[in-house]
Amino acid sequence: MAKFGAKKTTGWKATISVAMANYIEAGSIIAAASSLTLWQEYLKLDSMAVGLLSALSANAFGAAVGALFGGYLCDKYGRKFIYTYDLLLYMLGVLLIAVSVNFPMLLVGTIITGVAVGAGVPASWTYIAEEAPADKRAAHVGTAQLAWSTGPALTFLLAVLLAPLGLLGSRLIFIHLLVIAFITWYIRQGLSESAIWKEGKEKEAKQSSNIKSKGVLKELFSLKPNREALFLLIGIYLFWNLTAGAMGYFMPYIYQNVGGLTGTQANLLQVLLWSLTVATTYFVFMKLGDKYSRKFLFGLGAVMGIAAWIILTFTGMNWFSLFAFVILWGSAAGFGAQAFYGLWASELFPTKYRAGAQGIMYFLVRFGIAIWSFILPTIMDKLSFKVAGIVMLVFLAIHCVVGLLLAPNTNGKTLKQIERERFGTAADVKENVV
Repeated sequence: MAKFGAKKTTGWKATISVAMANYIEAGSIIAAASSLTLWQEYLKLDSMAVGLLSALSANAFGAAVGALFGGYLCDKYGRKFIYTYDLLLYMLGVLLIAVSVNFPMLLVGTIITGVAVGAGVPASWTYIAEEAPADKRAAHVGTAQLAWSTGPALTFLLAVLLAPLGLLGSRLIFIHLLVIAFITWYIRQGLSESAIWKEGKEKEAKQSSNIKSKGVLKELFSLKPNREALFLLIGIYLFWNLTAGAMGYFMPYIYQNVGGLTGTQANLLQVLLWSLTVATTYFVFMKLGDKYSRKFLFGLGAVMGIAAWIILTFTGMNWFSLFAFVILWGSAAGFGAQAFYGLWASELFPTKYRAGAQGIMYFLVRFGIAIWSFILPTIMDKLSFKVAGIVMLVFLAIHCVVGLLLAPNTNGKTLKQIERERFGTAADVKENVV
């Protein structure tokens, strides 16, 4: 009898199994978003409770905490270590949500799910980039973005199909995530450890007796190339996500409570939006990201996203503006800040703390979203959606400027070549300290 999980998972199958962390992350966010109004009615939740659920979810603080610890463990014990355990925790969280009958159960399940999601995402981008060919790294990293886009598209479609069942339909959506998580976890048991991580650990072991190692945090913030990378990546991903993260959780809520749409109409709009994201992820980011200027592609996506929010904020929610918004934002998101963040975050840091750096950045980004998500419902209630939209336009403008000014040229280079260009040899590292 074959040993459980003994069959090796390699090549594109390995990439896809790792990328499924993003399907699960986005699916969890959208499952919560599409059911938010139903839970609000079922449990009689006020805007404070709605904000708390969002702030502690896979969309915000829960994922932030998971990423902080997950990134550290990923660098210390290996990429495969995370894949052995994170989805077991995730399955517990979504099961608890699926069977919730009161607010504490729903909240605890939401937190557990968020922590598990956060732990897996930095490991996902890191592993895919480390195992991908240099001339196809955007195509492979784009698989994570593709999974991240497919999750919401299918989850919103399920929300439409299961809408007649009410809250039961939402519970079934979380069960679907549980099943997907189990299948993914099983396939991942055949993954090999990242070759570049193993090589790095072997070098560290040989050098440990001769070279005194700095703490990861000290080196991360003391080296100039690291600080430049942190400024770029936090600048594009935090400010883009303050808008996109709020959308991921609150957009159906906004469509219904501000635009007056039915739940089915709101979810169908999101199906269209995310389907466009799937399409542009594949045909633009994955097909063109290794061949053409990444700065141009990033800038195009950023400008399209800003145009989408100008339309939604200042023209009101009529069908023309809603479709224009969905087409522009949905298309831009496929080759926008998140796709390039996943690529550049894996390229710009040394192997020994590549995942840890991503964990710290992801923590900061999701912590920012947690704060914004907590106050956003109150801002819309007390001030107006227009005020909230203007704030989000400011966020998008900042991310656009930072990306256009600081986007690196890494097309076609191996991770070792990028590391050597940015940090030099081990003997040269001190010269980068400022």
